[in-house]
Amino acid sequence: MRYGVSIPVMDEPGALVDIGLAAEANGWDGVFLWHHVVGTPDLPMPVSDAWVVLGALATRTERVRLGTTVTALPRHQPQEVARQTVTLDRLSGGRAVLGVGLGEPPSEYTALGRPADRRTLAAMLDEGLEVVAGLWSGRPFTHHGAHYTFDEVQFLPPPLQQPRIPVWVSAMARNERTLGRAARWDGVVIGAMTAEGTVDVLPAEAVAEVAARPDAPADVVVAAPPGTDPGLYEGTGATWVLVTGWLDELRGVAAVPPTG
Repeated sequence: MRYGVSIPVMDEPGALVDIGLAAEANGWDGVFLWHHVVGTPDLPMPVSDAWVVLGALATRTERVRLGTTVTALPRHQPQEVARQTVTLDRLSGGRAVLGVGLGEPPSEYTALGRPADRRTLAAMLDEGLEVVAGLWSGRPFTHHGAHYTFDEVQFLPPPLQQPRIPVWVSAMARNERTLGRAARWDGVVIGAMTAEGTVDVLPAEAVAEVAARPDAPADVVVAAPPGTDPGLYEGTGATWVLVTGWLDELRGVAAVPPTG
């Protein structure tokens, strides 16, 4: 297994870069950022741009994987995400990962005048991923869909990683639809949530069940709260454990090696 930190973006960008640098220095394998745009009307907060921070980390790290956990793709234009991810991949020497999902909370859509219907967002996510992958190809790309239209658009340069930048799909709510979506890509991000909406410890047997599926993608990524014993997931089929929580916790997490 490999180990990473998944960092909220609700802080100054320099502070987020410092956590990422500490993680690489202490032997972590990946640094991932939550991807939010704005606080909600009932909870305003400072937010840094995930892609700009990851770009800064790309120039100051050498080894760690860099990506988002997760980008709510329906909240963004897919051509912009395609360009941002290719830029990160080339800037980092081929270390980028694109994590995607529907995004929470729904109010981050509605506060910006966007619909938050989950069925619509799911359709936009599936179609948006087709568009991103098509633009990554570096070849002329045409697409006429329900939500996006492109005519002979060619994005150059392509990513360094081939056949594509790895795509990890969030399936925190594990059901056939979300697990089926993940099966079409390169990884699945799973975890458990408390009643208050924070990350809880996911039982090892739940990880093993997902990893044993015939359609399981190559990477099975477990989101875990600080203090979780990584040994819990040895032998389950998990390939990554991402420790995620609030910033004060993650500063301490990144300051020590992932297995203590």
